[in-house]
Amino acid sequence: MKKNTIDIITMGCSKNLVDSEKLMSRLEDCGYHCVHDSRNPQGEIAVINTCGFIEDAKQESIDTILEFAQAKEEGRLKRLYVMGCLSQRYMNELEAEIPQVDKYYGKFDYRQLIADLGHADMASCDGRRRITTPRHYAYIKISEGCDRHCAYCAIPIMTGGHVSRPMDEILDEVRQLVADGTKEFQIIAQELTYYGVDIDGRQHIAELVERMADIPGVKWIRLHYAYPAHFPWSLLDVIREKPNVCKYLDIALQHISDNMLTKMKRNVTKADTYALIERMRREVPGIHLRTTLMVGFPGETEEDFEELMEFVRKVRFERMGAFSYSEEDDTFSAINYEDDIPADVKALRLDRLMALQQEISAEIEAEKVGQIMKVVIDRKEGDYYIGRTEFSSPEVDPEVLIPAGEKRLQVGRFYDVKITSSEEFDLYGTTITA
Repeated sequence: MKKNTIDIITMGCSKNLVDSEKLMSRLEDCGYHCVHDSRNPQGEIAVINTCGFIEDAKQESIDTILEFAQAKEEGRLKRLYVMGCLSQRYMNELEAEIPQVDKYYGKFDYRQLIADLGHADMASCDGRRRITTPRHYAYIKISEGCDRHCAYCAIPIMTGGHVSRPMDEILDEVRQLVADGTKEFQIIAQELTYYGVDIDGRQHIAELVERMADIPGVKWIRLHYAYPAHFPWSLLDVIREKPNVCKYLDIALQHISDNMLTKMKRNVTKADTYALIERMRREVPGIHLRTTLMVGFPGETEEDFEELMEFVRKVRFERMGAFSYSEEDDTFSAINYEDDIPADVKALRLDRLMALQQEISAEIEAEKVGQIMKVVIDRKEGDYYIGRTEFSSPEVDPEVLIPAGEKRLQVGRFYDVKITSSEEFDLYGTTITA
């Protein structure tokens, strides 16, 4: 057990990761040594930043808390603190069920946690972060919360309404990260296209991304978590015209049948969705769209599901993830609908949808064979360097594998790579320039 060492464990999404990075920076200012997501935690203090999005994520967070609670009982840990979305939402229940935790905090209680560690005079927790990703890329969170009230989603219950960060603060953060060696920026928010609406009633995401793209040293910008209703078309102009804004957009669509979209309270129709995708691909040739789809929402019929399958066949998303509906306490759907789709039916539908996407992904990636693409190197793993094109976000999208024996490559550097072969979700290539 290492004195003055704090293990920080982050569960869930990249938005949580940013929160952990801010906390780590403040703790290190207080004289602690912080270790993030260690496979073998050795600190005398542990902080678990939990996720409460869906049932699987909640269970993973609870299992992690229990694991560390046992370590504390066995004397391998002195103090255990829990924060984040799950703690924000179920604090009373967690305190009763897992009393070994010294204290539970809400999602945004960084200062109270630091104060409880004996540093009440610490300044604001905004600003600097201890980046835990490879140095060449970072996540930039541009807002908190969400004003959309989709029937299934508990995020607004946990995080509150949409609050945009001041634009100058975001741009200053990007400049500081560039000065520290960061080249690639993943722009994240629960709903990034709403950015600025809470400030003056207008969407400012296009302006923000354009100004970010003009900062010297910014090589790639990639956009995550757009919303289909009231999409700001000026953002497509920025993606098309700024060479360092990746032709990539992550936009969760959830479903396509009007029956489901209405029940989900998504504020779009099937026709709207097809038109949106058609316009995106027309205005930004070559754009890679990532989406997330849901199966097994209450009342989803076989016809609804087949409509979803047909949608995926027609649109051929370059990137796609999917999950089964899980009922979340206090949401509109939990209160008003019966979770009436059997678990085995949900699982079968999910398997069919992902099998279809695997075929589509294999065909799309195969079309890249023979092309020369710019690739950033993320790491070396075994006999390969592992990199990504502008069309791939870290950890979730296809990677490019380059034989390590050809030449020595530098992590964080960009290379021109000729794609030589492909698999369902990965590419293989060889460098043609140093």
